[in-house]
Amino acid sequence: MSQEAPEETVLVPPWEKRRLSEERRTAPKIEVKGLWKVFGARAERVFEPEYASLSRSEIQDSLGAVVGLRDVSFSVDTGQIFVVMGLSGSGKSTLVRCLIRLIEATRGEICFDGEDILAYAPEELIQFRRQKLAMVFQHYGLLPHRRVLDNVAYGLEIRGMEKEARYAEASKAIETVGLKGWEDYYAREMSGGMQQRVGLARALAVNSDVLLMDEPFSGLDPLIRREMQDELIALQTKLQKTIVFITHDLDEALKIGDRIAIMRDGEVVQEGSPEEIVTLPADDYVTSFVQDVSKSKVIQAKAIMREPMAVVYERQGPRAATHIMRSKDLNAAFLIARDFTLRGVLTQEQAAAMVSEGRKNLEGAEVTPAVTVDPDVFIEEIIPLSAQSEHPVAVVGRNKSLLGEIRRGVLLTGMSGID
Repeated sequence: MSQEAPEETVLVPPWEKRRLSEERRTAPKIEVKGLWKVFGARAERVFEPEYASLSRSEIQDSLGAVVGLRDVSFSVDTGQIFVVMGLSGSGKSTLVRCLIRLIEATRGEICFDGEDILAYAPEELIQFRRQKLAMVFQHYGLLPHRRVLDNVAYGLEIRGMEKEARYAEASKAIETVGLKGWEDYYAREMSGGMQQRVGLARALAVNSDVLLMDEPFSGLDPLIRREMQDELIALQTKLQKTIVFITHDLDEALKIGDRIAIMRDGEVVQEGSPEEIVTLPADDYVTSFVQDVSKSKVIQAKAIMREPMAVVYERQGPRAATHIMRSKDLNAAFLIARDFTLRGVLTQEQAAAMVSEGRKNLEGAEVTPAVTVDPDVFIEEIIPLSAQSEHPVAVVGRNKSLLGEIRRGVLLTGMSGID
């Protein structure tokens, strides 16, 4: 028996197990603490007490210094897509360049796996850039004189990998982004969307833990842009990279981000999940961004699900199941199998029939199929499912365990604040 088996057989409700697992969070992959970037010869004067409360424009008028980043702090967990969003001049591009020391920060810490890269010597920094992360740029950054295969293999080439081995890795990455058969073409022979796939393949080929994506889709047509967003989400499901994604597009941020930081004048004005950003804007600036966003597109099943009102187990008898349903004034209950997966919905009628048959337990019971959704599904997808079923919608995990339920009344309550 594997080490994980005991956890799966403990008689703890799955929704409670999920809460406990979320509390056991690991250290963040990336942690930025008190990061400042001040441009200008008098940068250090910005930290003097008389300038502490001044705005960016006031500091610029007084000192001639430009505050690119002001006391920025955030963390990114392993396997998370962290979106940094803001308008032109907000500091998002300065931030991503500071993350890899293309621009040197004025103060603060930038930690990857607990190590502050601002303390790295030049040789350590080179190795860090080659081994730990990869970048995907807005304008692709492809070498025009090289074929697709050589472009994708470029990062492995500068690492010193042998030609045959790097071509093998590059070919895998090309296939991953859907460009198999294009290895011998040049960038000029490809569309913008295909060129961006080449840039993404080049980043994937080096197999770095972290991807930095600086407005990678902003130069694409809207249709191609949406396709690339969908492809990134699909790839992330398989690869689970840690991604810092820069954009000025709120819809893009809400679509792909696990967490979002909104920047203005070099500061992070709000950081949170897409749902938190839309439903709990921190100030008027954020409110103006999100006022036209339908909340049904960002509120997920896990945010509105409740602990199931009635659950019965296969080991129980039909009389016990009937008693449970009657005591809660319900006509049906979710039936849980011995392996704690959801079997379906057991009605009082079905339980009564089993009593008549003299059945001792609910194993093999005839049940009504449950309408199920993933915890990350959005409300807009749940509404038609709920309308088609007389029973609550079941929220289930990857192992088909019951995490919670969504009753029509709860769904309507969740919809009350939705446009």
